[in-house]
Amino acid sequence: MQHLHRALIEERIDMPRAGSVIEVETAFPGYVVLDAVGERVEPVAQYLRYLALSDNRPLTCRSYAFDLLRWFRVLWFLDVPWHRATEAEAGALVGWLRVAENPQRHRRAPGAPPPGSVNGRTGKSYLRVGYAPRTINHNLTVISSFYAFHGHHGRGPVVNPVPEASALRHALAHRDPDAALPVFRRARLRQRVPSTEPRAIPDAMWHELFAAMNHDRDRAAVLLYVSSGARASELLGVTPADIDWPRQLIYVVTKGSDEREPVPVSPQALVILASYLDRAGLPPAHEPVFRTRRGPQKPQSYWAMRRVIQRANNKLGTNWSLHDIRHTAANRMANDPALTLPQVRVILRHSDLATTGRYLNARVEELFRRLASPLQPPPCRAEHRTSYDPEDFKAVFGG
Repeated sequence: MQHLHRALIEERIDMPRAGSVIEVETAFPGYVVLDAVGERVEPVAQYLRYLALSDNRPLTCRSYAFDLLRWFRVLWFLDVPWHRATEAEAGALVGWLRVAENPQRHRRAPGAPPPGSVNGRTGKSYLRVGYAPRTINHNLTVISSFYAFHGHHGRGPVVNPVPEASALRHALAHRDPDAALPVFRRARLRQRVPSTEPRAIPDAMWHELFAAMNHDRDRAAVLLYVSSGARASELLGVTPADIDWPRQLIYVVTKGSDEREPVPVSPQALVILASYLDRAGLPPAHEPVFRTRRGPQKPQSYWAMRRVIQRANNKLGTNWSLHDIRHTAANRMANDPALTLPQVRVILRHSDLATTGRYLNARVEELFRRLASPLQPPPCRAEHRTSYDPEDFKAVFGG
């Protein structure tokens, strides 16, 4: 058995991608995991039903289903029943995820930059071939929750196969909410996740990105994104009934809460949006305003909008994403002296003020501009012949 664990971790064996996740007509659960022969994995179905009944969103249940499918593939490969899994199997999963290729990263154009390399213009890294540390940690969290659920009902192994973060639990047990978060050790198998600051698009590169948009629909979209700070899916769901033209507001359905909330937008974005709708035609009141340009008109999807940004990236040699535009909006608002941090939090609809506070940082290009300004030569003063009256110059050219 141990040689299979080592072979999996060292990527000397290709693990079969058996099983699948399918959507079903029932709401509890809305997704199920099937094994290699197409039979429903009942322990997973019971857990997903519990998630759905606990008022989790359908996409959350879908995400958890794929995490558990990944776990059961490891168990099937190692020939270990789910109720006899141990930390050794959890370690095999982590080792495999650290070396395996993520199938979602296979769709790459010829001549594309190597995965994991850094873009010279933006300073952003391209996605790696394998699974990110956050993905591995999330997978472990789902598996731990799965076994905690079955343990509560007297099923499964006596010990959860995913090691617990006892140091974290102890650190948070009696913590003062106003005190800083204490330092604690990660649980076994948990990956180190680097702490990175939100990356905003510099002003000069933002103008390049906007200039690369070749249609009023795309120009309106990126301006609405950067002026409202709306998430990608939120903006694509905006209908004619959600646009308040006189007050310069749009209403979006906030991710997570499903509440319809107003957010301010720039007048320029509304002008370009009006130009786009004037040419494309106004859709029915409760259908999204952003539509496809080719073929039968239908609402523009997230993947189609993502492709718009990818085409601009190919043209400019950058690797910006839709979420970078939201980071740009948040950075501009948080560092605007006319806005307070609680006001920015309301506009961005963050649940925690600390999340908004992450955008209170100085941008590198702004620092360069300020540091270079004292080195610039003083502006030339306009001089004129003494025979001319200075008041005449003021009257003609302005004082």
